[in-house]
Amino acid sequence: MTRFLRPPPGSLRRRLVLGVTLLATAAVLASQVIGFVVLRSWLLDRVDDQLAEFHPPTLVFRDALDGALRNPGNSLGLLPSDFRVYFYDSAGRLLDESLGSQTKPGPRLADDARDLGLRDGRPESRPAVSGDGRWRVLLNPGPDGMSSVVTLPLDTVDGATSKILWLNAVLLAVTVVALCALGRWVVRLGLLPLIRMERTAQDITAGRLDLRLPDTDPRTEIGRLGRVLNSMLDRLQKALLAREASEARLRRFVADAGHELRTPLTAIQGYAELALRPEQRPDHERDEANRVIARNAERMSLLVDDLQLLATLDKEPSYRREPVDLLSLAADAVSTTAVHSPSHPVDLGPLHTRADPTGAQELDVAETVGDPHRLRQILENLLSNAGIHTPPGTRVHVRVGTTQAAPGTGGVDRPGRTSVSAPLPEGYPVAVIEVADEGPGLEPVDAEHVFERFYRADPARSRAHGGSGLGLAIAAAIAEGHGGRLELDTTPGRGCTFRLVLPAAGPDPERRSRMRLQER
Repeated sequence: MTRFLRPPPGSLRRRLVLGVTLLATAAVLASQVIGFVVLRSWLLDRVDDQLAEFHPPTLVFRDALDGALRNPGNSLGLLPSDFRVYFYDSAGRLLDESLGSQTKPGPRLADDARDLGLRDGRPESRPAVSGDGRWRVLLNPGPDGMSSVVTLPLDTVDGATSKILWLNAVLLAVTVVALCALGRWVVRLGLLPLIRMERTAQDITAGRLDLRLPDTDPRTEIGRLGRVLNSMLDRLQKALLAREASEARLRRFVADAGHELRTPLTAIQGYAELALRPEQRPDHERDEANRVIARNAERMSLLVDDLQLLATLDKEPSYRREPVDLLSLAADAVSTTAVHSPSHPVDLGPLHTRADPTGAQELDVAETVGDPHRLRQILENLLSNAGIHTPPGTRVHVRVGTTQAAPGTGGVDRPGRTSVSAPLPEGYPVAVIEVADEGPGLEPVDAEHVFERFYRADPARSRAHGGSGLGLAIAAAIAEGHGGRLELDTTPGRGCTFRLVLPAAGPDPERRSRMRLQER
């Protein structure tokens, strides 16, 4: 069935012009046929009415039987029109006598009335005895068993119908030519949006992915098609850009991982070759070589562990789900940091809110649901970064509290704030831990990339001011896995504020995380 519905080959314009021309031609031809049939029927009806109204008088039948119709003195021998009347006697024989002009061949009639094939009062058409003329004949009964055949020529009817046919033929030819010319112009005008779409599509195929189809009027079919195609192109362009960005990140990730592994591997290889030399080395040199090898092996082990953790978090991380008191978590982390990093004073205080911007209120419990080990890992990473990337003596403030997601409290995007996770709904109840330092802060260009893997603000990639650059990437992934997010507010010269925003205890963080992943 599909084979029969397949459109013929050729361009859409040609098919439309051909289809419109054929339909219009069929409509004109049908109207001409109907007009021709109606006109011919009307003309024949007029002739039939004339035949039905004419009745030869009784005296004419007697004169025809006696042969007196040819008498020049007989006034009935002349008829005022093209009528011609033929007579049959009571035995059905055709008489030689007839009324009417004999200037042209008459109708072809049988010699016997029984062979005429005519019924009384039913006119019929008969050909002339010679030539291509036609006659309309009508059989009428007469006195004493006689009958007459009244006839009229159809020259007028045939002439009129012939002229109508020629006129219709000329009109049809002119109509077809005009339809082809006008239809081609109208179709070309109607297909201009498609032509523009074709040219734009060719440019897009050539690589200009920023172009869009110009015709998007929702009131037209082509406009609706253009809107759908533009939406598809937007998604394709975003997908291509995301793919290119993903490939760039992957290349950078591989290069950074190779760079991070190359340094300890080079050290291990160098000191191992030194230890394998045959000459005797002093004990202190051997011990130093062993310490360097062990230290670099530990660095490699930590880096591989971080990479494995990131791979696990990127797939489907599994976290413990239990109530977590963020205040107790922060207090333990602050105590540990104070012991291991005495050069950076760390204090613990309540979260600043719009109702209390100075933080004068007392500390209160801030609960969430999640994995306390992983959340402690985030907090330790933030405190470690504050101690590494700020000068000695820089104060670090840890603030804990519950609030609602807003531009001033965290959880949503705003100018100057950086995060790799989607924002939470404004007004959503959240539990927050802030780690703010009074250090030099970060430049905006560095703040935009601070959560990327292996990224370090140090252009020389020196390890004197930080680790491998995976800590914040891991922390952000853990925060997002808990249904929250890790964000940064910073200004050069005014320090950095890292903020861990988590759903407050009550809503299911796992369900919230799945919803955010679906939205993205």
